[in-house]
Amino acid sequence: MTEQNMTKPIKVEVLYALPQEQTLLVVQVPQGTLLAEAVKISGMLEKYPAIDLATNKVGIFGKLSKLDTVLRDRDRIEIYRPLIADPKEIRKKRAEEGKVMKKGGGDA
Repeated sequence: MTEQNMTKPIKVEVLYALPQEQTLLVVQVPQGTLLAEAVKISGMLEKYPAIDLATNKVGIFGKLSKLDTVLRDRDRIEIYRPLIADPKEIRKKRAEEGKVMKKGGGDA
């Protein structure tokens, strides 16, 4: 790689979604930028003060990633919101409700 390529900035996307609103920002960062640095550079933390990189999980193209991951050109950083309910508990509850409904419906 030439020295010129080493200093050329890269483009990355930073994505955060709420139930009624999604924000996708494209930012240029220097090569070697870490995931956490790109989120800060994007301004997403100012736009959404509820984001806390100490607690919110992050990923690149849907794959969980660490904050110290070095970014590549055209990476899409996704900031995930905490789950409101445990998916396993929801499935368990639905399964139990389904069994009750089947028993009640079959006796009639």
